[in-house]
Amino acid sequence: MSFVDLRAFLEHLERNGELARIRVPVDPDQEITVIQHRVIARGGPALLFENVVGSNYRVVSNLFGTRQRTSLAFGGDPALLGERVFRLSRNLMPPGLRGIFRSRRDLMALSSARMRTVRQGPVLETIQTTPDLNRLPVLTCWPEDGGPFFTLPLVHTTDPENGTGNLGMYRLQRFDSRSTGMHWQIEKGGGFHFHKAVAKKRPMPVSVVLGGPPALIPAAVAPLPEGIDERLLAAYMMNRPLEVIARRTTGHRIPARAEFVLEGSVSPGDLRWEGPFGDHFGHYSHAADYPVFRVDRILARKDAIYPATVVGKPVQEDYYLGEALQEMTLPLLKMIRPTVVDFWAYPETGFHALAVLSVNERYPKEALKHTLGMLGEGQVSLTKVLITVDHRVNARDIVDVSQALWRHLDAKSGIHLLAPTAQDTLDFTGPAMNTGSRLILLAADDGSGPVRGTPPQHVPRPADLPAGVSATAALGPAFLIVQVDDSIKEIEPLRQALAHHAASREYLFHVIVSKDVPLTDRIMMLWGWFTRFDPLADLYPAGRKVEGNRLLFDFPIAIDARWKTGYPKPVEFDPGVEKRVDRMWPRLGLPDE
Repeated sequence: MSFVDLRAFLEHLERNGELARIRVPVDPDQEITVIQHRVIARGGPALLFENVVGSNYRVVSNLFGTRQRTSLAFGGDPALLGERVFRLSRNLMPPGLRGIFRSRRDLMALSSARMRTVRQGPVLETIQTTPDLNRLPVLTCWPEDGGPFFTLPLVHTTDPENGTGNLGMYRLQRFDSRSTGMHWQIEKGGGFHFHKAVAKKRPMPVSVVLGGPPALIPAAVAPLPEGIDERLLAAYMMNRPLEVIARRTTGHRIPARAEFVLEGSVSPGDLRWEGPFGDHFGHYSHAADYPVFRVDRILARKDAIYPATVVGKPVQEDYYLGEALQEMTLPLLKMIRPTVVDFWAYPETGFHALAVLSVNERYPKEALKHTLGMLGEGQVSLTKVLITVDHRVNARDIVDVSQALWRHLDAKSGIHLLAPTAQDTLDFTGPAMNTGSRLILLAADDGSGPVRGTPPQHVPRPADLPAGVSATAALGPAFLIVQVDDSIKEIEPLRQALAHHAASREYLFHVIVSKDVPLTDRIMMLWGWFTRFDPLADLYPAGRKVEGNRLLFDFPIAIDARWKTGYPKPVEFDPGVEKRVDRMWPRLGLPDE
């Protein structure tokens, strides 16, 4: 099943009890954030806010708040979409009539992955040549956000040199009635296009699409190779051509059935302070200078619906979108690297902070080749910690990964620290924005490393550890998680105590986290660990030495994953807004908490 636009998707959801209409007045300033967080935590429906304070437009959010709704937007099981392309490559190599006949259905589906130009479409029903962005119900998600932000904008640009299109999702802070920020992070296609425009010293047209076929949203955030237009992926998901309208104003082809399109440009040297923003790392990302998007006109359907999302600590909509995209792209990865069994970037950690690769080695140390190869692939190159394991290990189960590390991680040959490196713009743990370090842990069973025996049997009690330790938990045999309060200022005394304690010293890693990280919730445990440490700065091994040109570590290794001075604050609701939502909750028509 596929959907030609947002409205067709909403109609399907409503028929199947997956859409809730909220008719009481709701403020886009933080109230929608609180409501969506409560609903998504219970696996609740998509939310259509029909009475938004300060705007005549409706807002829809939580479109992708369950795996089932996400699969609908993909047009079916995401893994099957990727498998279809994998099947084609296998059946058509070498080319032959038998393979073509066998693949006829897959070929027909692939042939729909294109755009079809039409002259008219609903998005042209109204055209504002004097645009006023203040009329749109743009969300202010968190108390300390720099302002209202567009959170589901589909930003279309074309390469100034060859005209290749790109569709990406980059947050836009609304500055005034005619301008927004353009938050182009590193490794983003739109940013690469703008880099070329800056070199040519000329403005670059930008079209920001809001709404349209729901497949456009996952396509825009898909990790496609540079130079492939994400709109073609959307058409492939829809199993039908994407209808577009050619615009003389920008030279762009825009989705004919979008809800809104903002047309304008960004210019070299036109910068403005943007942020902070409560992002998907669960903290406020740092403010900085970013290009300004100057809006020339707004195209919109009559009675247009404004799409939005809310991010923050997991689990949010981006969790399910990221899972589905990984399922879809894994078969394509296997086409390029046949020995790869699985690759999983953990959504709990914001994806880029932790990924696990499982490989079927054909000779000793082949795993290192694939590990380094993955770190050279597009946005995967921003992965902070990459763990490589044997093909028999479940790469998506951190406890199974921990067991593999316990059995096979060799401190002499399996730990690789790379610094300095480029880092995800939203990762705040490095010495400066966009810079940080990488940690590679190799635990593939190639017969060359250690095979440890009996794993740790006990978790040390907080009472037996230094004052300030409030809780402990094991995450498999490799990781001991130690929760501490603010009374612990220096890491070294605690590191030594853990290294000499009879129970804790058996673990390979001692991960020290702050009091706000619950050890009873594995998702939040991984969030609190991986969003708050830089490998170069925060590893404290029992010993270290240099052999040749290699730095070698001794176990156990303490990891200081506490929140530190200079880090942005984690996002938290405004208590006053929470109380307002409490009072309105009985009138929202949503399930009781």
